[in-house]
Amino acid sequence: MRSFASDNNSGVHPLVMEALNRANIDHSLGYGDDKWTEEAVAKIKDTFTPNCVPLFVFNGTGSNVVALQLMTRPYHSIFCAETAHIYVDECGSPVKMTGCQIRPIATPDGKLTPELMQPYLHGFGDQHHSQPRALYISQCTELGTIYTPEELKRLTDFAHLNGMYVHMDGARIANACAALNLTLKELTVDCGVDILSFGGTKNGLMMGECVIVFNKDLQSEARFIRKQSAQLASKMRYLSCQFTAYLTDNLWLKNASHANAMAAILYAELKKLPEVTFTQKAESNQLFLTMPRLVIDRMLESYFFYFWNEEKNEIRLVTSFDTTEEDVGEFIRLLKR
Repeated sequence: MRSFASDNNSGVHPLVMEALNRANIDHSLGYGDDKWTEEAVAKIKDTFTPNCVPLFVFNGTGSNVVALQLMTRPYHSIFCAETAHIYVDECGSPVKMTGCQIRPIATPDGKLTPELMQPYLHGFGDQHHSQPRALYISQCTELGTIYTPEELKRLTDFAHLNGMYVHMDGARIANACAALNLTLKELTVDCGVDILSFGGTKNGLMMGECVIVFNKDLQSEARFIRKQSAQLASKMRYLSCQFTAYLTDNLWLKNASHANAMAAILYAELKKLPEVTFTQKAESNQLFLTMPRLVIDRMLESYFFYFWNEEKNEIRLVTSFDTTEEDVGEFIRLLKR
């Protein structure tokens, strides 16, 4: 059944499946010493910067904890928005794996600013306080909003001036690039990001992410942290070959642009309905809105989607690379009944 619950629910793009089938031939050396991983690493370096270190991992949570462990020691603190994935949706894994204190900061739209962070930056050098060290941001945010390059540069400059590293969770970075008409490099390396969790599972891949370490000071220990975090795949070619397909002929951008376009159509149709109120800007492939509870319950009989704030009857609708205009039209027709 089609749904608007999450882009995680979509299938695998045919070109990615073809890449997996091509890699599934004969035997190959494990742990990344194979031609498919070499090819994927070259693609990533060509896309971002030759000086980066790409590390393929199993999933998003693994990607985040590897990145954050590289940046911190257990006496450090990690700053994030209160809606951040590492704070809300990862079962305390970042705290367990890093030993760090997480400092959530309230935001109206999921985006942090230097002004919002400033009141929390204190206790430097005081042995009684966790020391600020890492800033975690999501692109797109958990509320579907998008950081502009100017906003990112202000944040990374602010963080670096205060001795902090910046980790970008890019589970939906393709959607942000598509919305802003920017390259992956322009929205990461050029903005001063130290480590990127480069995701594709929400945009046509079967599984896996890539931790891309841009900051040279953080690169030497990266492979050891990945191994110790149980994120080193023995048959790595099945993770890495997907990224080669993903970065060939802008498949990543085509998929994300389509998902964003379907969200824009859904937004335009929903906006016509008086019972619908949007709670966040519609900037990517995620829509946040409220409807009467009776209407929500009726729609849930035919479609699966998540409550974002059940007390306020706020729901989230997400489009995918394989969402069609027919999917959107059928949802609207049912809603109007």
